Amino acid sequence: MTTTTTRVNPVLRTPPAPPAAAVAHFSASLAFHADVSDVASALDTAAAEGVDPGFVVLDSRSTASWDQGHVPGAVHLPTALIAERAEQLLDRSVPVVTYCWGPGCNGATRAALALAEQGFLVKEMLGGFEYWVREGFAYETWEGDARKAADPLTAPLESEDCGC
Repeated sequence: MTTTTTRVNPVLRTPPAPPAAAVAHFSASLAFHADVSDVASALDTAAAEGVDPGFVVLDSRSTASWDQGHVPGAVHLPTALIAERAEQLLDRSVPVVTYCWGPGCNGATRAALALAEQGFLVKEMLGGFEYWVREGFAYETWEGDARKAADPLTAPLESEDCGC
């Protein structure tokens, strides 16, 4: 007797959500997240036009991490200090985009939660500081301005826009 084993496709083991549920999910996701490329583009455009970008970028890491490098113009407010200092440093009417080290760290999520609990409008920057640097955007350190070449696995080398 031959036994046939049916292989389960791991991608389709749980079927895709119906389109209406997918629309709700992905729309909600975009309300909570921005990627480093969009943040950089918005900051660059605002600077070129001499206008406010309409949001503030918040680095939620430690002072030692901040000194290693941070997004230019970001506000430094470690997550542990949000409860006592956010009100002094931020305007509730201006959306805040939080970031931490990178996709392997949930510090930006914790910071976003702490800010939302205080009534701030908030998004999390996907990729964090790691992808800011890997995509070739300029950053500031305690020694001055820095920039690394874009990693071809994270950003197109021949254009400024990945097309997504």
